Amino acid sequence: MPIDYLQNLVERVRQGLGQVPAEILDNHRRYIIKNQNEDGGFSGREGASDLYYTGFAIRCLDCLLPWETSVLTGVTSFLRQQLQESANIVDFVSLLYGAQLVESRSNDRIIHQSKEAWAEEVGRALERFRRTDGGYGKTAIGSATASGGSSTYHTFLVALCYQMIGQMIPDLDRVIEFLLSRRRDDGGFVEIAPMKRSGTNPTAAAIGALIGLEACSDEVASDAAEFFVRMQSEEGGLRANGRAPMADLLSTFTGLLSMTDLDVANWLDLQSVRQFAEGMMEVNGGFRGGLWDNETDVEYTFYGLGILSMV
Repeated sequence: MPIDYLQNLVERVRQGLGQVPAEILDNHRRYIIKNQNEDGGFSGREGASDLYYTGFAIRCLDCLLPWETSVLTGVTSFLRQQLQESANIVDFVSLLYGAQLVESRSNDRIIHQSKEAWAEEVGRALERFRRTDGGYGKTAIGSATASGGSSTYHTFLVALCYQMIGQMIPDLDRVIEFLLSRRRDDGGFVEIAPMKRSGTNPTAAAIGALIGLEACSDEVASDAAEFFVRMQSEEGGLRANGRAPMADLLSTFTGLLSMTDLDVANWLDLQSVRQFAEGMMEVNGGFRGGLWDNETDVEYTFYGLGILSMV
């Protein structure tokens, strides 16, 4: 896989945001900083800080440089606390990326093991999420919450984790076989095996993983691109699936990113995509999830910034 997918993504977003007025970017930066909690982490619209939302806040802030020292110090403290906690795959991604970024932006160490020892430990932990069908599930086998088969999205995240520790995902052929088994006749992919209708986000996850694993054929790429085009709604954004009545910022971001990676973003009405994203942007910073949404959060703000950087 290409080195540091998430790091490259953030750098692409940062560069693309050069076309956005500085005043608007400053508003988003202040919005993110305002949402930092006393423990240094970030939360969603309610509840305590967690790795998931802290990960999105970190990505936003690194797109909107420079970092403020006090903000970076707080994030460092929060990530250190989380090293001792059990984590699901989503949290693993946030923790690994956050630790790498903090260490690159400051002199503080989050992970004190050697790179090799840490990679070995993380690899062992990741394989606890492996399922018999060749993919990976949301929770570790043997945990109290473990259930069901593999997830397209979580298999993509595991591939990202292996990339961040500098290792190839084990049993590569079976992972690819699993991902392709989630492809449906409409050209998209589903999240779990029983599903028949594809979704924008699992399709984006599958395409991202297959591209990274150098296993995305021209046919698979073309069919997926046509699926994404069909998901664009009259609002300008992309819907989560063919039955969703309205577009949302998450699906718009993941679909647009995949189309950009496939070098066919111009198959979409990009002006309408931009107008949709700008309609979700609040004057004082932050993005809402869709026309149905009345609140902003750090996750949707990253999606909004990402869309503006690509159109």
